[in-house]
Amino acid sequence: MQIRINNQIRATELRVIDADGTNLGQITTKEALEIAQRQELDLIEISPLANPPVAKIMNYGKFMYELNKKAKKAKAGAKATETKSIQVKVGTGDADLALKAKQASLWLKEGHRIKVELFLKGRTKYMDENFLKERLDRVLHLITEQYKIAEALKKVPKGLMLTIEREIKK
Repeated sequence: MQIRINNQIRATELRVIDADGTNLGQITTKEALEIAQRQELDLIEISPLANPPVAKIMNYGKFMYELNKKAKKAKAGAKATETKSIQVKVGTGDADLALKAKQASLWLKEGHRIKVELFLKGRTKYMDENFLKERLDRVLHLITEQYKIAEALKKVPKGLMLTIEREIKK
């Protein structure tokens, strides 16, 4: 977003806020520029889409510093999500499935996406598809955290795969 200052402002009338935060009301751009020059400050267009646009009289360097500070704070607060992976085979035992489901529940609680893969090799690739889906569902039923399917079940070169993520309660 391009921030317009001083003579770059195109609007004929502006709603102007003074350096100390007082609202000067709706005045022409020329008058606002004169006030800013008298105070040896800049006229910065804060909200160009408002009707009339809102401008503030302040130091441009200070304004940019505060804008960057807000952006850094927002970026620091954002938490990156990863796609974790769980791989299961047709013959995986119940104890191992429970362990993998427990790990998946933990990852879901942290907010990560999980790729659940049913790894097929050799003759298992040609087994009945309903049987294979049931094998994948065994893991999903053991997951304790609420989840939703982000990417539906699909065939991949190594077998079957689906992606789940935490369901956000409204």
